[in-house]
Amino acid sequence: MHIVMIGTGYVGLVSGACFADFGHQVTCVDKDASKIDGLHQGRMPIWEPGLEAIVSHNVQRGRLTFTTELKPAIDTADAVFIAVGTPTRRGDGHADLTYVYAAAKEIAGALVKPAVIVTKSTVPVGTGDEIAKILKDNSAPEGTSVASNPEFLREGAAIRDFKIPDRIVVGAEDDHAREVLREIYRPLFLNKAPILFTGRRTAELIKYAANAFLATKISFINEIADLCEVVGGDVQEVARGIGLDNRIGPKFLHAGPGYGGSCFPKDTLALLQTGESYGVPMRIVGSVVAVNEERKNKMADRVREALGGTLQGKRIGVLGLTFKPNTDDMRDAPSLSLIAKLQEGGATVAAFDPVGIEAARPMLKDVDFTSDAYAAATDADALVLVTEWDEFRALDLKKLAGVMRGNALIDLRNVYEAGEVIRAGLDYRGIGVPAVTAA
Repeated sequence: MHIVMIGTGYVGLVSGACFADFGHQVTCVDKDASKIDGLHQGRMPIWEPGLEAIVSHNVQRGRLTFTTELKPAIDTADAVFIAVGTPTRRGDGHADLTYVYAAAKEIAGALVKPAVIVTKSTVPVGTGDEIAKILKDNSAPEGTSVASNPEFLREGAAIRDFKIPDRIVVGAEDDHAREVLREIYRPLFLNKAPILFTGRRTAELIKYAANAFLATKISFINEIADLCEVVGGDVQEVARGIGLDNRIGPKFLHAGPGYGGSCFPKDTLALLQTGESYGVPMRIVGSVVAVNEERKNKMADRVREALGGTLQGKRIGVLGLTFKPNTDDMRDAPSLSLIAKLQEGGATVAAFDPVGIEAARPMLKDVDFTSDAYAAATDADALVLVTEWDEFRALDLKKLAGVMRGNALIDLRNVYEAGEVIRAGLDYRGIGVPAVTAA
């Protein structure tokens, strides 16, 4: 089938490349000429493991192309996916649908035959209805359908998630849209990937509900971690103890500095606003958002406490800047608020991230970006592990102790065990576990 993907960001590029890998003919369209030029030269606009290889392979096979011009691309399209950004709107927390609606209007003017218009972007309930209205008002061909097909891709594991999904959700109001999307995803039926057909509004809500629930698990275990620190419990053992209950499960029960990234922060806020708009307060989600925001803002206090109550004149090493490993995404990363608070307290900061430094530079001022973890630790009074990249899991702790000026290791991801840190001559502070001081 011929698929047009509007948007070559994280969702659009991964989805387009994977559809092409299934054997479909895919044209990715983006108004950003520099991004399209880069893709023509083999440069990826995002860092995602395996993406460059799958894009290159399908470009060489002639199944994947890139352009800034929608009209020529859409002439023979069976389905047009909208995969543009829906950032949080400034001032009120609503999802900004400007790009979605602009794409819908442009599609209507470019279509020469009926097609299925599919929202891949994360959008609030009722967005598909508005897209259908825009298409009709702008004289889209009779028989054009609108469907919702939310994405459930984890950054750092997006290609695997696309090809071996937990589920495929399709929201459609007519048989034609359902059959077109069934055919598009038919290659996954060999893996027996479950496909759920629902109404369009239900599909739109499934995406928000899923992300809000996962965010709830994170905020929940972070509050339990705070309680563990006061009463002498171990949050990792608590998480294991409750996660072995198959009604709960172990995923997203890892205490840390709070969630960030491109989805959870904006999607929880958008769900709150949707509830408010329809007169149905989302009280649990509201608490999740508040707990997470407070948590990110309090991480610098842990560093201050480890340094005897002051940050003034201290040098802090920070390991990991991106919101999670295996991505260069800095959106709402906990490191941003942590570093800002450290600097407000009078500290200087040296930081290292395996792939996120270039993305972090515009967001972090007066930070000494270093070439590796040991350089970030050199002359530091405290070292803070923020993002659990694999290369931070087996650092030479004695070497760290040797280059540091102080001896405080604040492990915000509980990567290390206290005993091995103490044996290296460093003080250890984790999340939801007892702090231990070297003799």
